[in-house]
Amino acid sequence: MSPHRIERRDFVKMVTALLGSVMTFIVGIPAIGYLISPAQGKKETQSWIALGSLASYPVGVPVAFTFTRTTTNGWERTVSSYGVFVLHKGEGQVRVFSNICTHLSCRVSWKADLRHYVSPCHNGHFDIEGNVLSGPPPRPLDEFTTKIEGGNLFIQYPPYRRS
Repeated sequence: MSPHRIERRDFVKMVTALLGSVMTFIVGIPAIGYLISPAQGKKETQSWIALGSLASYPVGVPVAFTFTRTTTNGWERTVSSYGVFVLHKGEGQVRVFSNICTHLSCRVSWKADLRHYVSPCHNGHFDIEGNVLSGPPPRPLDEFTTKIEGGNLFIQYPPYRRS
């Protein structure tokens, strides 16, 4: 008998192990990629959000507008609601302010009789341009970068801090 002779049983074990390893590799690599790919996804930091036709906003009066953004972190999807005030100043000039108070992040509202944005937290007041009039807010309302294309208004998220 030759010392290098492989018995049939040992040959079948080796071939089965080899085929099992190849099948595990073929199925395993895509499965691992599927499991770790969401964690390596690129997060969107800035985006343009459409607010509709500029003609639909009256001149000189702040108009509230809300929008939602969906963010994905791995497999977790989060839908957040945001609010802005659109101030159409005429002749294509527009400013868009966040409706979040810079003091305690309460939602401000426009009071037409006072011509102020008012925060219900500690009675903060902002003028029509978002500047602090009274109360504890440390800085003006945050403002969005705007652009007008084809008569439609767009804002760039996130807003920038004014000082």
